[in-house]
Amino acid sequence: MASGCSTAALAHELEAMGIEKGDRVALAMRNLPEWPVAFFAAAAIGAIVVPLNAWWTGSELAYGLEDSGAKALICDAERAERIAPHRAALDGLAHILVSRGDPGDLGGGARRLEEVIGAPGDWAALERRALPAVDIAPDDDGTIFYTSGTTGNPKGAIGSQRNVLTCILSGGYSQARTLLRRGEIPPESPEPKTMLCVIPLFHVTACCAVLMGTMAAGSTLVFMYKWDATEALEIIERERVHATGGVPTIAWQLLEHPDREKYDLSSLETISYGGAPSAPELVRKIHEIFGALPGNGWGMTETSATVTTHSSEDYLNRPESCGPPVPVAEIKIMSEDGSRELGVGEVGELWAYGPMVVRGYWNKPEATAESFVDGWIRTGDLARIDAEGFCYIVDRAKDMIIRGGENIYSSEVENALYDHPAVTDAALIGLPHKTLGEEPAAVVHLAPGESASEAELQGWVRERLAGFKVPVRIAFVEETLPRNANGKIMKRDLAKLFFAEEEEAA
Repeated sequence: MASGCSTAALAHELEAMGIEKGDRVALAMRNLPEWPVAFFAAAAIGAIVVPLNAWWTGSELAYGLEDSGAKALICDAERAERIAPHRAALDGLAHILVSRGDPGDLGGGARRLEEVIGAPGDWAALERRALPAVDIAPDDDGTIFYTSGTTGNPKGAIGSQRNVLTCILSGGYSQARTLLRRGEIPPESPEPKTMLCVIPLFHVTACCAVLMGTMAAGSTLVFMYKWDATEALEIIERERVHATGGVPTIAWQLLEHPDREKYDLSSLETISYGGAPSAPELVRKIHEIFGALPGNGWGMTETSATVTTHSSEDYLNRPESCGPPVPVAEIKIMSEDGSRELGVGEVGELWAYGPMVVRGYWNKPEATAESFVDGWIRTGDLARIDAEGFCYIVDRAKDMIIRGGENIYSSEVENALYDHPAVTDAALIGLPHKTLGEEPAAVVHLAPGESASEAELQGWVRERLAGFKVPVRIAFVEETLPRNANGKIMKRDLAKLFFAEEEEAA
């Protein structure tokens, strides 16, 4: 009830500030209790919520504020400091509420969020008020989530109220399907659980797939200020966490933590992830070591998270798949030029359709026309669908390596590397070649205390895949591979490792 009081109080304050239906309210902060309060308060008055990437620099945050035309910003102190040097240029930004810090140099219209709703410990004392009465329809614009593109400025995917809420039903359906396929009867209402959320709420996976479902089920959501595997193990034991995950790297770090066996992790029922492909070995280890059931799915910013879901026994039996589409979604595999649909097992571009697909990009009609076709989103992922409707992502179209006319799908080689007992993180990239066009090269992170040579890993892959798919070079790194906020490996940063080797050799 405390969070409900704070949400209502903030919603009324936003109205008093002159925020109207359709105005953009930006949100830039770490995963704090204030984040969902701000999100639901703005959504409740029909404003379009713009969650900004908390990892962005000041200039990147300023871009998001200017591009979205945000009228108000709710942020934490760290984001306020980054934005301050750009404040003068943001003419349309009339109001700023800063949580856990002083507004400082943000000028007029800036004040502390605590002046409106108090600190989280004070929320229970707030007056109980109904939310403002606003006429909001399911297909009204509700959010702008910025894509995690690795080149150029990110695009704002403009989603509806329906887009966001579809995830609640998709998640519930997935759980019910798992029980029915096991021969069990789903309960009439969901049993409240405790979820450890370690991925940022500004990403659709956390906001749409995790936060919405958790709220609807009356479950508990635990946040971490910053990811730390040791702290995560402590929280799981102390809070009796039932489910966690986010991206495959998190699962690997929990599995391989040297002190894992010192903690009571028996409450864990599920470890799920999305945003990046996972190795089949990870799927098996989650079940073998934790006794928990693995889960994953496929989606993207433009689909408000969930399109396919995959969990439990189905996932154990098909560890390379991201599952079948949820009932209200459709997927198909199309030829490169988009002119024809391909058959079972053929690899092509994955297209998706359903009530989770956004209507387009904010103020970018050309980009919208390029990616959205009659309600379908051209995902840019290369995939195949088997005879039972299970989808398999094989690569990003732009990440596919073409070596002398032969296609190499990076996930296939990466999965082979992941199967090696010493490898915990791997990425395949293409290096330019004078005659072949490209050659595959891998960047690998080994498990603590493990060792493997380039020749050993090349031989390992050669035993499992065609010779032209074997990495011609392998670079070893001490840390896990660099990822963006959505968990995707930033492959553009990896090629320099090989060029650096060449410079040192010269």
